[in-house]
Amino acid sequence: MQSNAFPAYRGRFEYVCLGCGQRLPGDSLFYTCPHCGGVFLLEDLNFAELKLTSGQGWRDIFDERAKTANPKLRGIFRYYELLAPIFEEEDIVYLGEGLTPIVAASKALEAYVGQPLAYKNDGQNPSASFKDRGMACAFSFLKWLCRKNNWDEVLTVCASTGDTSAAAALYAAYVGEPLKSVVLLPHGKVTPEQLSQPLGSGARVLELPGVFDDCMKVVELLAENYRVALLNSKNSWRILGQESYAFEVAQWYNWDVSDLALFVPIGNAGNVTAIMAGFLKMHDLGIIEKLPRIFGVQSEHADPVYRYYSKPIDQRNYAAVEVKPSVAQAAMIGNPVSFPRVKALVEKYTALAGDQAFNVVQVKEQDIIESMLLANRHGHIACTQGGECLAGLRKAKEAKLISANELAVLDATAHSLKFSGFQQMYFANTYPAGYGIAPKTELSNKPELLLPENARSGVDAKEFAKLGAQAVVDRLGLQKK
Repeated sequence: MQSNAFPAYRGRFEYVCLGCGQRLPGDSLFYTCPHCGGVFLLEDLNFAELKLTSGQGWRDIFDERAKTANPKLRGIFRYYELLAPIFEEEDIVYLGEGLTPIVAASKALEAYVGQPLAYKNDGQNPSASFKDRGMACAFSFLKWLCRKNNWDEVLTVCASTGDTSAAAALYAAYVGEPLKSVVLLPHGKVTPEQLSQPLGSGARVLELPGVFDDCMKVVELLAENYRVALLNSKNSWRILGQESYAFEVAQWYNWDVSDLALFVPIGNAGNVTAIMAGFLKMHDLGIIEKLPRIFGVQSEHADPVYRYYSKPIDQRNYAAVEVKPSVAQAAMIGNPVSFPRVKALVEKYTALAGDQAFNVVQVKEQDIIESMLLANRHGHIACTQGGECLAGLRKAKEAKLISANELAVLDATAHSLKFSGFQQMYFANTYPAGYGIAPKTELSNKPELLLPENARSGVDAKEFAKLGAQAVVDRLGLQKK
């Protein structure tokens, strides 16, 4: 096929409720089932047509598209037929999202951890987080809907701990009319760096006291009673876009994922849901022959999914938890809206790949922040959620849940600069008691002033250079050539 040609295949989608099985047309805005309140997965009713192409055929198609000059096929829609194949080329929104690199750990880090590992740097997406994958798909769907229905105004709304609002505001600003963006944030629970993003994109930012779960309940009520486009992970089209993470991992490793173990922070459970769904889809089409193992990771300060899967099957009972402050702020969610999706997909996943194909590990806050520091001191750009994944790998290794021949692929969901404040709090030892973090002085890193503030005053540049150079020599103990 020609790599620049836009695909001819078109799917036909329905929402399928995971609670009661109710089906609703996919060309409408639905987030929760009007019959039972359950959440949806999207199903392509034409999916069987894709099986007419062999697994090798699909691998060849996606590898050929890697050469494309067509911007609409350069990002997540390289995998158009596997994502949301109802859009026309004009509907697709592309801001450079997707195709983020997987960076192997340095030899020193690998030796320290005692396990082969790599980071997938999803912080290199346009708004500096993985949420852009889902937003590219969700906003393409909204463009398609607006064109189809001649809508003259649609208000997009989301609750957020930071990354969702940044991505939603960015994509809304790019698409423009008829879309307008409003984001709802828990007051004081979003880093200044993340707060600056929706403000800079021109979104209307509204804050409420409480935590993310409180804001989520508000936007759910709005979506149920008003014509607004909800952009949290209850939006099934957003989850479809995030499946691209799985497709990219498979293609990066030449479609052989048999010895991979993926570590994913759970948060609102949308990403781990999408990643499982993506691998299941590829397996069904014969694109991959074996499913990789998946480890969800949760902080002990927000761990409802861990608590559920830590019990024997006959004793499992899901319950929300009250969260405590967490440095993995994007994952500080006590009642993930996508948990029913996780449960349904884990059942399918483990039926195909065995009980050990999916695990959830719980980690301490101290280990999260120190694992982030460890990763970044070895050349990575991991956020606190990336630190959570490394802490999860170390916990899995300690519990003998991962074998020495497996390659751990860790999800750095956002750019480290979004969470630089937590790093600074560690260096300055200023964490409030609720975090339960006691910084170690040997891990602190601070700038060192070499000369008094007034050393430059009244001294010409040449003389000051000599003073400065001598101060460096004295501090570092340098020897002359």
